[in-house]
Amino acid sequence: MYLTMNRFKVRLGCEEEFEQVWASRDSQLKSVPGFVAFHLLKGPEAEDHRLYASHTVWTSEEAFRDWTKSEAFRAAHRGAGDHSHIYLGPPDLEIFESVQKLEA
Repeated sequence: MYLTMNRFKVRLGCEEEFEQVWASRDSQLKSVPGFVAFHLLKGPEAEDHRLYASHTVWTSEEAFRDWTKSEAFRAAHRGAGDHSHIYLGPPDLEIFESVQKLEA
C-alpha cells in the first residue's frame, strides 16, 4: 500500500471556500487504476491558518506515479492556482509506503 498526503495551510476565514473547492472539483480518482481511497482531513487551527490534508491510498507507488502523469491528473488539477489567495504557501507533499497493516 502506498499513501500520499498534501498538507495545506488555509488562511483563517477561508475554510469554507477551501472545502467547497474540494467538494466541487472533478477529481477523476475513481476511474484511475490503482486508486484505493481519498480523504480530505480538517486539522487544528493555528494562529494564522487551519491545517488540512488530502490523503490518498494507492495499491502501489507505480499506480500513484502513473496517475501524476495522466490526463486525468491534469484535468483534476486544472485551475488549481485560481484559489491561491486562500493558502499560506504551496502544499507540502508527504509520501509513505506501508510497512505494517492491522485491520478490524
